[in-house]
Amino acid sequence: MKHHFTLLALFFLISLLGCQQEEQKRNSAPASTPEGQPSPVAVKKTLPPPPPAPGCQSCHTEIQLDSNHNLACASCHQGNNTVNEKKVAHQGLISQAASPIAMEKNCGKCHAEQLERCAQSGHFTMSNAVNQVREHFELSPLKDLTEIPENEGIPQNKKELVNDLLRRQCLRCHVYSKGDDYPYVRRGKGCAACHMQYIDGKLTGKEEGKANHAFIRPAKQQCLSCHYGNHVGSDFDGGYEQDHNWSYRTPFITRDPFLRPYGIELHNLVPDIHQQRGMTCLDCHSGAELAGEKPSVQCLDCHGSDVSPAVSKLRVQGNERILQLYKSEEERLVPRLQHPAHIRYKAQVSCQVCHAQWSYNDGTTHLLLSYSEDVYPWDRLAVQSSSAVERFVEYNLYTEEEELAPSLPDQITGKRKAGIWYKGFTQRRWEDILIDKDTDGIIKVFRPLLDLRLSAIDEEEEIIADFDNLMGKDAGLRPYTPHTTGPAGLFYEQRFLHLLSGQDGESAENQ
Repeated sequence: MKHHFTLLALFFLISLLGCQQEEQKRNSAPASTPEGQPSPVAVKKTLPPPPPAPGCQSCHTEIQLDSNHNLACASCHQGNNTVNEKKVAHQGLISQAASPIAMEKNCGKCHAEQLERCAQSGHFTMSNAVNQVREHFELSPLKDLTEIPENEGIPQNKKELVNDLLRRQCLRCHVYSKGDDYPYVRRGKGCAACHMQYIDGKLTGKEEGKANHAFIRPAKQQCLSCHYGNHVGSDFDGGYEQDHNWSYRTPFITRDPFLRPYGIELHNLVPDIHQQRGMTCLDCHSGAELAGEKPSVQCLDCHGSDVSPAVSKLRVQGNERILQLYKSEEERLVPRLQHPAHIRYKAQVSCQVCHAQWSYNDGTTHLLLSYSEDVYPWDRLAVQSSSAVERFVEYNLYTEEEELAPSLPDQITGKRKAGIWYKGFTQRRWEDILIDKDTDGIIKVFRPLLDLRLSAIDEEEEIIADFDNLMGKDAGLRPYTPHTTGPAGLFYEQRFLHLLSGQDGESAENQ
């Protein structure tokens, strides 16, 4: 019985194996055509992709063109727009087509009149900022920043030291440069500095992954890309730089590394009341004013008894004044001057003496030109709202490789030169507003704009040419209009009564 069972199992296994082999043959046999012929095996061919169409956008697919400037890329950027090979396509390329050296040829083809006006404006020439510093150190005025002489080597006299200060430390915000290397500051050159939208130094776009090449009307972001760092405009937004010493700075995020959008952490002070009402810089300061075609707007142009043509979007409606906001359909009711103090003091006191909520009062400003590689004294002061200084100090502090030589770029030509400018302050304050009488007899707000001390040391940290705490011709106090407007306090007169003439001051106190 046992042998019969073994034979039966063996027979079953042999039959099963034969069935499997037959099934494999059927599966591997080629399919037949209706005529009984085997079908040919299909071969899938992989074709090479077609070559891209010639032109810039075959490679630069992320560029989102401006419908108002629907031009061939090469019409402004030059280069060869008929090929795909990068080396050939980029021959003669102008990457910054709206920069000062190229904008007359490019932008001027259609906007010659606007370009001519803009080129003469203070925003373009920086003549006011340049000449304030030069005149303070008793140097002759210049027409624009490009006339500031370049030094060949280490400054040997006051004129050379001041020129180097202007070209490599002060003038980091103007249309000849792309701005400091911080997220909210990096931008384009020339016309693009104000009329193109940048974030983190790159063109932004409405679509994700797209770079918007549209030319726009400036907004607050464009203004603050230059008007930051305790300059007029930053106060409008309530921004005040914290101290340079890292012990007195407060980062707002904990991740490492953390960004400083404007170069250094900011105190968030009360913004201007106009900003709180949704207004921006260009609601008051028109393009015509910035181009030098109209005088600077004054408070009375909106709030005074007469309607001024300086504010184009202000209209009278019955007994009220209505302002239409810039780039918006929104409107704001403009309050009229009603308090009797406006009549009493209008010829003697400027508006911001009573209405400024706070003002910049950071002085004395110490500036040191150093040719020394020793950065350890600047460990706690590495962040000075200057990306070049910050990069140099932090690299030399922590590198295990060869240290960098101290150098800074010329902010007009871009050429790097030996020596680095450090900055520090005796104090940084905002709560004490400085009030004084100007040369025209009007009581105004002042700030220590030119309270500067210049020094210079060589590679061995020896003083150069007696440049040790070099001062200008006076204390450096200059009139200033804080953009921190708000309601006048109950004791507003206490700010200026001591500056009124004897009879006027006594009569005011008795009322």
